[in-house]
Amino acid sequence: MAWSKLKQQLESFLCPALHGRVEYLSTSYRYVPDKAGLCYIAVDKKKVLNMNNTSIRWYQTEQEIRNDSDIQVPIDKGDIEAVRKDTTGSVPEERLIVIARNRIIKEYAKELMSAQSALSKSNFIDVCNRFLSTSIEESLDSNEILLNILALVDRRVGKKRILNMTEKMKFKHPIVQYFFELRMSTL
Repeated sequence: MAWSKLKQQLESFLCPALHGRVEYLSTSYRYVPDKAGLCYIAVDKKKVLNMNNTSIRWYQTEQEIRNDSDIQVPIDKGDIEAVRKDTTGSVPEERLIVIARNRIIKEYAKELMSAQSALSKSNFIDVCNRFLSTSIEESLDSNEILLNILALVDRRVGKKRILNMTEKMKFKHPIVQYFFELRMSTL
């Protein structure tokens, strides 16, 4: 589907209070293949979510995530017991903790890399098409940031549902929380 038609459909699903305030833009340069173009969501003419330059630190490899000292990984006894069960050998306790930590970091790295790729311009149109073809409940419950944002500004999400989502939004990405607060301000 062409971007102009897709944009028209997305804007037709905006809640009435946000119509004209939220804007979607995706451009590309046909004759300049080395330029990515622009892709962002704007609120009141300010670029809030720029898919080319997001607020997530862009990690290239899992090793960068492992070596980042800012990432704290909590390890509980269940994780250590799972490693102990898998190794079925005489592995020292210190080594069990290291193995458990590495497993958790590996899963965290996969989730973080997935979130980064979901916020790239190349996936924006795919996510928009998926949003239009899935139910609003699936979009709200999804772990994808863009699906959450598109669902929060949707007119099919009513006041009661928005008010019931307050606790769940505390665990979402800050940009999803921003759009939640924006929608709350329109109630």
